[in-house]
Order: sequence, then structure tokens, then C-alpha cells
Amino acid sequence: MPENRLAKETSPYLLQHKDNPVAWWPWGPEALAEAKRENKPILLSIGYAACHWCHVMAHESFEDEATAAVMNELFVNIKVDREERPEIDEIYMNALHLLGEQGGWPLTMFLTSDGEPFWGGTYFPKTAAYGRPGFQDVLRQVAKVFHQEHEKVERNRAALKAELSTRAKAQSRVKIGIPELNNIAERIGGLFDPINGGLRGAPKFPQCGMLEFLWRAGERTGEERYFAVVNRSLERMSEGGIYDHLGGGYARYAVDERWLVPHFEKMLYDNAQILELLALAYTRTGNELFRERARETVGWLAREMTTEEGAFASSLDADSEGEEGKFYIWSRAEIAEALGEEDGNFFARHYDVTADGNFEGHNILNRLNRLPRSKEDEARLKTLREKLLAIRAKRVRPGLDDKVLADWNGLMIAALANAGALLSEPDWIARGERAFRFVAEKMTKGDRLGHSWREERLVFPGLSSDYAAMIRAALALHQATGEKDYLDRAIRWSAALEQHHFDSETNGYFLTADDAEGLIVRPSLSRDDALPNPNGLQAQNLVRLALLAGDDKYRERADRLLEGLLPFAAESLFNHMSLLSSLDLRLRHLEIVAAGKRADEFAGAALKIPFLNRTVLRVKNADALPPSHPAREKLASLSGESAAFVCEGERCSLPVMEPGRLAEAAANFSRD
Repeated sequence: MPENRLAKETSPYLLQHKDNPVAWWPWGPEALAEAKRENKPILLSIGYAACHWCHVMAHESFEDEATAAVMNELFVNIKVDREERPEIDEIYMNALHLLGEQGGWPLTMFLTSDGEPFWGGTYFPKTAAYGRPGFQDVLRQVAKVFHQEHEKVERNRAALKAELSTRAKAQSRVKIGIPELNNIAERIGGLFDPINGGLRGAPKFPQCGMLEFLWRAGERTGEERYFAVVNRSLERMSEGGIYDHLGGGYARYAVDERWLVPHFEKMLYDNAQILELLALAYTRTGNELFRERARETVGWLAREMTTEEGAFASSLDADSEGEEGKFYIWSRAEIAEALGEEDGNFFARHYDVTADGNFEGHNILNRLNRLPRSKEDEARLKTLREKLLAIRAKRVRPGLDDKVLADWNGLMIAALANAGALLSEPDWIARGERAFRFVAEKMTKGDRLGHSWREERLVFPGLSSDYAAMIRAALALHQATGEKDYLDRAIRWSAALEQHHFDSETNGYFLTADDAEGLIVRPSLSRDDALPNPNGLQAQNLVRLALLAGDDKYRERADRLLEGLLPFAAESLFNHMSLLSSLDLRLRHLEIVAAGKRADEFAGAALKIPFLNRTVLRVKNADALPPSHPAREKLASLSGESAAFVCEGERCSLPVMEPGRLAEAAANFSRD
């Protein structure tokens, strides 16, 4: 039997395929050399552990002896975990888009022995279906074309390589300021469903970048309609089936327009971004739903997603026992058996559980029916949920992808620090600190980050996304705790990012390092996907570092980055929310300087001010501020008294002498 080389890997996704009869190779120069030696094309299959359709294709084709035999005869087969190697996924997904195909996973690409793509697709059924040819037919036809129609392959290869290698050119300069940001927010707000929240239609993704941008528009303009869009989206998500009402945490997306039917996989990065939005929404509205969902989501994180070392796992699978969502759905009879008749009826009424089911004969727990509930009702429902959670825990669990990704952990660490400080949850901050220590100790070499860690194996060097997210985490923890080590780490990582990822053509950052494995192109991108783009994140980091490190070079660097990349945003606004949000921060950055012996007390009050556009700096005295800082002279005039100042640009408020007055002073200063 041909050798399957995945058993020595640590990626849970690759290990899912270690027993396939396919002669899989992990990505690497050895696989490409084998293709060249055998004069075979490469079949590149990219997916991730929680991907439902990846499982379907695996069961149908990769576990099938006959299909595997065709693959092994005609191709050198390479399997890639897109979360472990996102730079590879980025290149070949772009190639698929250039072929005019819609993207998705599993990604199935056909390459030359040099790794250059010439054709591809996503999911192929084993036999012809869904308007798609059968996979074996595809394999034979592609191999035939590769060997017999060299000109066609060369034409496709050359065209794709040229397009992938061509750096996008944008207008040399664009003008985007506060009026333009407001116009963009108006357009985005009009795309949202006024009834169900989220973008109109289906499927519905959380779209956290857009929601943050709209929240910023509300803060910027004072117009309630922007906050209302975000609140409605969070409310419907939090009451819909996309939320796990027993265990906490949000699924990746809903397949319907009401948020009822989730695609059941849970991703760390989604929940990190939603956690921050929930904290902001609770602080403004006082709606207990938002605080409860935040607490329950952190409970899920602690219970199901935290590794023994204190870092955070990547995802939970959509499938268990070969069926999507089986772990999460209930029948009416199961509810009655678990809770008894009276409690079962009560629970069923509030969570939309019926004998016929609300989805394909089963029930997805949700509260979209919006029934009135007293405090006594909520307490009773909480007890019943705990009973059901204990029963559910005995079921066969979905697979856990427990690899630790630096960028995804960075997003969650920052969320715990920001939300924990805002909602007075010190345990959340402590959880973030523990995860940070793991990444800083286990996933670094010197001052450089790696990307993925599992079973003592580190994928190194890291990506710009790892640096941007972990620098953001370090700055959030520094503000929340006052510990200087976090700031020092952020400064060192920023230097490493500049040294190894700087893109002189755009003043942004390449995804891969200058000494990383050579790929057919070096990815450089400014658009967001499900995660905020590293250029957008780092632009925000640089603005904050200028204050926290007391060095204007960081602000100047942020300005060069924005000037270089905003022209790309102007051509594709909705794909650049993180970059536009960083511009909003640059234009409206609220600096809160907490000074003197009571600096920590003032800082604690400052941390209760929403975190999107504020940065908190603790200093002992005026000498700790840079000579150019506008608060320096005002602080020096206080003769050692403790105070806080609210500053924006070149102006600062009068000294705030009591912590309890700081939030009011900040609000008044922002309105001036």
C-alpha cells in the first residue's frame, strides 16, 4: 500500500487523514521533489478540522479504496491544514478566484511540480451530483490534460502565475476622513436586516468587523441608529440557534436568515470578536442579555477550549458520529425524559422545542420566540439548562482541534483583557495573562513568534497576523494591569514585524517573513476575511504604542501604513473594515493619562470607558511623559497631586482630580 505520511504530523486535521488509503504528503519541498521525479501533477487538498464538507469529501473519496487508487496512480497528493498554513491557503484560494470559481473548503487545486496552479475547485462529489462531475472523472481528465495537452496547462499556469505575482496597483492617494467614514457607515448600515440583524438574506455570518465599524460610527456621530443595528444583530444572534444555549459560545454562521440553523462548528476567533462587542453593548445599554452571553461564552472557553497549559484551542467540529450538529440537537421526548413533564413543558415552550421539531425533525434550542420571562423564569430556566448540559456531556463530543494559533489566541487574549476590564471581571484578565505567557514562552524564538503549536512542535516563523494580534493582546494586558513587561514585549514584537515582514511597496506588511519557506508568491494583502487583517490591527497598535511607549515614530509609522493601504480600501470598502477602523482610531484617539500616586485608581476608572478608541497610560509624574505631550506642563503644575487628563491630538482637558469624574470628563471632552 502506498505510504501515507501524515501520521507523524501534529495538526488534528492532517491526523484525521492519516489512515486514508491515499498516499498523502504534508506540504514541503520533499513532496514537490517527488512530483518532479515521478513527472506527476500535484493534487493539493486544503481544509481544516471543523470543516463539515471537508469531512464529507473525506468519507466519500479519501477513505474510498478505488478513489484513492486513482489519486495515487495519477498524482502526488498533498494535504494542508489551512489554519496551520494560512499563507498556502491564501495563495491557492486566490488562484481559484482567478479561475472564476467561488471559494470554500475543502479547496482542491491541481499544481505543477513547481507548485504552480493550473486548475481547481472546492468540493467534488464522489459521483456526479449537484451539477459537479464525479471526483474520479475529474482526476482522470486533469491527469490526461496535464500529460497530453501541455500548451493548455502551460497557458493556465502562466496566466495564473502572472496574476498571482502581479502586485495590485491602487490610486496613489485618496482622501478618507471623518465625512467619508460617516458616508461608508451609512452605506453599510443600509445593508443590514432591520428585523433579524446581520446582513440581509442568508447565510448570515456575525460580520464582527462591520459591527465594530458601525459602533464606531455611533460613537463618532452620536446617532443612535448605528448602535441599534449592532444591538439588534447581537440580540438576534444571542437568542438564535447560532448560539449554544446550554454550553455557551457562537457557531461560525447560520444557514438561514433568522439565525436559527447554525453551521455548528465553533471557532475561537469568532467568539473573541463577539465577546468584545457584547461588552461594549452591555456597557451602553445595560441589557443583561449581553452580559450573560459574555459570561457564558467565557465559561465555554474555560470549560471546553482551554488547554492544560492555559492557552486556547482553535475550534470545535460541526460533526459528531458522522452527523452535523448531532451533539447539539434535541427531540421533544429527550427533553421530557431529562426534565420531567412539568419542567419539560416549561423549557420546551421557552426554547422552541416541539414534537415535530424546528429543523428537519429535530430541535435546535433557541429563544427567537421572544416570550416574556420574569426573573423567576430565568432562574428556573438556568437550572434546567444546567441539567441538560450535564446530560449532553455524556454524548459523543465533536472533535476538538486543540492546536494553539498565535493570532487566534491574540484575538481572544485581547478580548478577555478589554471585556474583563470593562465589565469588572478580573478572572477574565487572568485567563488572558495565562494564555499570553504560554504564547510568549512556548511559541517564540528570541523576539520572534511562531504561528502554530501542538505537542511541542512549533510552526515557525510566524505570520504578520500573529504579530499584529499578539501585540494587540500585549497592549490590552498592559493597560488592564499596568505591567510593563507586556509593553516591552509589544515593542520587541513590533521591531521583529518591521524587520521581517515590511513591504516597501505598500508600507504595509507581507503575511510571510523574509526568511520563511519560499512559496510561488509572497502573500501581501490588506483585506479582511473572518479575521481582521494584520495591517489594520497593526495600524491600531502603532497609534497606541506612540502614547504608551512615548515615541512619535510609531504614530508616523501608522500614518505611512495608512497612506499606503487606504487606496486599496477605497477600491473595496466593505473588505477593509479593520483598516478603516484603524483610521477612525488615528483621527479620534482618546488618550487618558493617569498620573501620580493614585495613578492605578484613575486607570481603573479609565478602563471603564469603552476601549475602541481609548488608551490608558499610567505615569508617576510629568517627567515620565514625552516633552511634546500636551499634558506634561499641566501635570507639572499640580506639584505632585494625583490627577487624570483626557487628551486628543494636541489638546487636553483640565485635570480630573477624582476618579469618579473621569467618565463624565471623557464624554464631555469627546463632544467638544
